Amino acid sequence: MPIHSVVAVILFSVCIIRAEASYLNNKRYVYGRRGPSVSHNYRDALTKSILFFEGQRSGKLPPDQRMRWRGDSGLSDGSTERVDSTGGYYDEGDNVKFGLPMAFTTTMLSWSVLEFGGRMGNDLQHARNAIRWAADYLLKATAHPGTIYVQVGDPNMDHKCWERPEDMDTPRSVYKIDAQNPGSDVASETAAALAAASMGFPINRPLLFAASPANCNA
Repeated sequence: MPIHSVVAVILFSVCIIRAEASYLNNKRYVYGRRGPSVSHNYRDALTKSILFFEGQRSGKLPPDQRMRWRGDSGLSDGSTERVDSTGGYYDEGDNVKFGLPMAFTTTMLSWSVLEFGGRMGNDLQHARNAIRWAADYLLKATAHPGTIYVQVGDPNMDHKCWERPEDMDTPRSVYKIDAQNPGSDVASETAAALAAASMGFPINRPLLFAASPANCNA
């Protein structure tokens, strides 16, 4: 499983569930089993897990980007297919954008906010920003009826070259699914991600996500 999916599942779900009391009281969760007690600062782990996503951002970075050492990248993604595939998140330690793990991560992040947003304190808005960043990309990926763009980058070439996304010179190939090239797994997870993301924001705010064209044939 890609590393950002692991971060989303473990640090958002498990850590918050096991340490909700310590998070609320700004204390450390301490437990012991057959040995000295071990102190785990789950509040700090949660903060860093959300910050991690800012380091994985692709596209034109916003003014409130906290990882200042990161720069804009992948600004021409999608141009080979004459579509806008900028934004989203890079996968693991490479510069490829895979639709399935990104959609799964978005779903998990969204449900974490729905279930535990009230306990996230100042990190709640950062978590919502992380969801919004992914959802905006997935909306672009589903903007063309009957087609979903599910990957940007050639993994075979990319994995042979260790470089910053700001400096990447590997092919930015674009892959899609449609009626002739189906992919129900990534199509259904993308739909789930957008549905969950739309629920992760206050109901009194304007709608954040416009209806995306149906892609049932994908």
